[in-house]
Amino acid sequence: MTDTHACLTDDKRNRLGRIAFRAWRRGFREADLVLGPFTDQVGPTLTDTELDDFEALLAQDDDHELYAWIIESRPTPDVHDTPLMAKIRAFMRAHVAAAVAEGAG
Repeated sequence: MTDTHACLTDDKRNRLGRIAFRAWRRGFREADLVLGPFTDQVGPTLTDTELDDFEALLAQDDDHELYAWIIESRPTPDVHDTPLMAKIRAFMRAHVAAAVAEGAG
């Protein structure tokens, strides 16, 4: 298994650190439990464009609205309906399925 963090530049590592802080501390636990692990596990593989999209998404102030976009209970604005959002949704489905398989819920 390759350590994706080992190949990161200092700039990208610092950027991911700032993103992780914002992703894990949304103020809405359900969003934290999707965006935090996504950042930790998938973040190092994201392109600069995807990181730009992620930062724009994390700038969204209404955490309940953001989570509703992720779980697709509300329409996602075009500006946030990106390939990154598709990755977050796929991660969330797999993450939730893994948690349920381990006995959560």
